[in-house]
Amino acid sequence: MTTLKSQLRDDLTAAMKARDELRSATLRMTLTAISKEEVAGETARELSDDEVRKLLAREAKKRREAADAFAQADRAEQAERERAEGEVLAAYLPRQLTDAELDELVLAAIQEARQSGAEGPKAMGAVMRIVNPRVAGRAEGGRVAATVKRRLAG
Repeated sequence: MTTLKSQLRDDLTAAMKARDELRSATLRMTLTAISKEEVAGETARELSDDEVRKLLAREAKKRREAADAFAQADRAEQAERERAEGEVLAAYLPRQLTDAELDELVLAAIQEARQSGAEGPKAMGAVMRIVNPRVAGRAEGGRVAATVKRRLAG
């Protein structure tokens, strides 16, 4: 069993003992998603820590999007619940890059892409290929793309 998956299970047990309903429900849903992912496809397999982190990031993103949708529909209680679940999941993810850190990485990637002849808005793909591995798991793709687009345009 991967270390992150076993940590999630241990934390679920602790949350259940502490009668922390929010945390235990969130961890149960996450462990269920991991189990589903492990048995999806041709053969069953165990997910690596990196794959579990990607799944956690995907689940956290779902919670943020749901919270926004609930907030727009004037359903504050459900929105708050989704935000709280997202915070529980965020504790297991790497620290997210600040805007300044992301901007710095994007500028370095643009400089690197320009050395290979990529210029202007058409360089978007080249810059994304350079920057994505550097920010993996520490910034959402949409946020990275928006920063790259803004920097290439300006």
